[in-house]
Parts: sequence; C-alpha cells; structure tokens
Amino acid sequence: MSSSDPVGFIRPAAPAPAVAAGTEVTAAAAVTAARGVDSRRRLWLGAGLMAAAGLGGCGFRLRGTADLPFTTLYAGFTPNSEIGALFRRELVRRTRTRLVDRPENAEVVLQVLSENREKDTVAYSGVGRPRLYELRQRLYFRAYDGGDIEYIAPSEIILRRDISAADNQLTARVDEEVILFRDMQDDMVSQLLRRLEAIRLDRPDTSD
Repeated sequence: MSSSDPVGFIRPAAPAPAVAAGTEVTAAAAVTAARGVDSRRRLWLGAGLMAAAGLGGCGFRLRGTADLPFTTLYAGFTPNSEIGALFRRELVRRTRTRLVDRPENAEVVLQVLSENREKDTVAYSGVGRPRLYELRQRLYFRAYDGGDIEYIAPSEIILRRDISAADNQLTARVDEEVILFRDMQDDMVSQLLRRLEAIRLDRPDTSD
C-alpha cells in the first residue's frame, strides 16, 4: 500500500503473466515430436536386427567367424585345459567344422604338444622390490591328417601382457592377472583358428 492510498484500501493483486497464445500447443507438439523420434529409433533398431537375421539366414557370416577347409577335427587338448574348452566352444560357434572324439575319425588332427602359463619379474623398484611382471601364455602344437601328412609343422603361439606389482593393490593385481590371462586365451584361440583356416589339404606343410 502506498502513502497516497486511503486508510483501509487494499490494492488488488497484480494479474498473472499472460501465457503467449500457442505455448501449450508448442509444448505438446515438442513432446509428440520427441515420442516420434523415439519411435523411429525403435523402428530403425528393429529393422537392423531383422536385416542381420536375414543375412544370417542366407549364409552371411559375421566378422570373427572362420570357414575351415575341412569338415571334421580332433582337438588334442588335455581334459582340464581352459584354452581347450574355449577352443571347442568357439569352434562350434564360429565354424561349420564338427569335432570328433577319436583322431582316426578326423580329417585333421590338432595335436597339442604343450601348453604353459608363465610369470616373470621384468622390472624392480629402487629398493629391489618387483615393480613389473610379464605374463606369458604359450601353446605348442601341430596339425596333421593322423598319419604322415603334416598340415602345420610344430609351431608355437606366445602371448605376453605386462602387469604392475604395486604393493598396495594386491587384490586388484590378482583380479587383473586373471583378466589378462583370460584375454590371452581369447586371443590365442582366435590365432589358432586363423592358423587352421589357412590349411590347404592339397598342399601339406613341407617346412622343417
């Protein structure tokens, strides 16, 4: 109330700001447009999935798959080999080659000569404590027809990863070591499948 107003006079409240005409419509249109974009994204995603399914049905093979030049394989890993279990699973998933239980029934025999994990200290701190380890995964193998014809001469795949030896992170280091060995196993299986994919049954390996 100002000084010029009479006693007892109550000034009416100021009116609420007027909403511009069409504002409510604009907001509703924005919500509708957003919903339309979301619907289109769902349609695009669904179309992409349907297209991938269609490609798979017509024989298209996704990246990372391998077509091995033989129909049956005997994999000579030890029963408790983690790489062997992963290799068998990936072979079934990524190829059309069938695993057999006996080498005499296989077109190609994968003979695993040795499989090892190694861990060495490669760097030390100023006080002589381990600062860096090197993890290694080795696989020594050959592939042949079960008789005298050799398709892959004795060969070795060696993979390496480095891991810090920080004293205050023992649990984290152990977890990281497990992850790194698992990563090397995945890599090793992929490399082994590529070696097998390169086999030519009409051209045995004659290298020494």
